[in-house]
Amino acid sequence: MRAVVSQDTCIGCGLCPSIAPDVFEMKDDGKAHVIANPVPKDSEDAAKEAADSCPVNAIAVE
Repeated sequence: MRAVVSQDTCIGCGLCPSIAPDVFEMKDDGKAHVIANPVPKDSEDAAKEAADSCPVNAIAVE
């Protein structure tokens, strides 16, 4: 599984790294970034939850 954060869409709310800290982190630009691609097997459910929880649908997991 791979995760992608649309930098044009991300509003930097910080929800995704709070749900999946092994997959996402906030960077100095105020946006969320993927730090694990491919997503580790034991973090796949959290990555999906983060994508589903994103208020602006900036995260894609596939």
